[in-house]
Amino acid sequence: MEHRQLGKSGLRVPVLSFGTATFGGGNEFFDRWGAVDGQAGNRQVDLCLDHGIDFFDTADIYSDGLAETILGAALKGKRNRALISTKASFAMGEGPNDQGSSRHHLIDACEASLRRLGTDHIDLYFMHGFDALTPVEESLRALDDLITAGKIRYIGCSNFSGWHVMKALATSEKYGLARYVVYQGYYSLIGRDYEEELMPLCLDQGVGTMVWSPLGWGRLTGKIRRGEDQSGRIRQGGAEGGPPVDDGYLYQVVDALDAVAKETGKTVPQIALNWLLARPTVCNLVIGARTEDQLKQNLGALGWSLTRDQVKRLDAASEKVPVYPYWHQRDFAERNPRAVG
Repeated sequence: MEHRQLGKSGLRVPVLSFGTATFGGGNEFFDRWGAVDGQAGNRQVDLCLDHGIDFFDTADIYSDGLAETILGAALKGKRNRALISTKASFAMGEGPNDQGSSRHHLIDACEASLRRLGTDHIDLYFMHGFDALTPVEESLRALDDLITAGKIRYIGCSNFSGWHVMKALATSEKYGLARYVVYQGYYSLIGRDYEEELMPLCLDQGVGTMVWSPLGWGRLTGKIRRGEDQSGRIRQGGAEGGPPVDDGYLYQVVDALDAVAKETGKTVPQIALNWLLARPTVCNLVIGARTEDQLKQNLGALGWSLTRDQVKRLDAASEKVPVYPYWHQRDFAERNPRAVG
């Protein structure tokens, strides 16, 4: 298993981590994602450890905390072999202070996650979303205190806008507080918005990237192909299917993936994952797998590289005109080079 530096931190993480959003199915929203119970969760965690995936990603909101509970139980007696990341900020109750990134909520949320996970520390603690109602300094001081107390070791942010991240990094520098070392966000061959603002920022500031939904909400698993009936297979929007994707664009990318898969003898998802692992800032992909065969399929994305020509063709098939001002900045590339090109 290849390991990479987590941003500017001294921590090295495997390039694949296992996501537990499918654990629990404890409410209507997450039941649509999956309902992996304790026994199945134990098996999946053991499979991951057996195959060198010792980094597990979860969140307090996943099935109202049940995912953390199942993961903690599965790691009982094996905690020293694993890294755990979890998240806070979204609502975990109906009270006015049961959400957000206030000192009050973050300390309570961290303590609750520690109890559910059955551990004395969290290796990587994410702010799951930006809280514009809480001063950035308040959130970062609370996180810095939790680090000093030994309850968390590194911090990251997820689903922030570029200016949210930069404001937080500047605040950390100004007051000497712990800084976000990693950004967790959506990025795939059919979702390249991350490249427009967040990737250049992360490159400039030395922030690593963990990618969630690297297969485009299941659209790049090899099950979707031009001319085939997709009814009932995946929805083109909403909670189950992610952001809507134009059919023509999707098939254009899938066609390119199919062509490269035939050339390399690899599968469509292996090509899609390998492409991501070669992108700037990317240090980890959060994957899911319900069987050992699926896990092995994901592992097949490692240990080889696409050729420059293959990367160029995949880039071209998935390229979109960026939003303003990024399309305009391309005309000043000699002094304002694109992060990816």
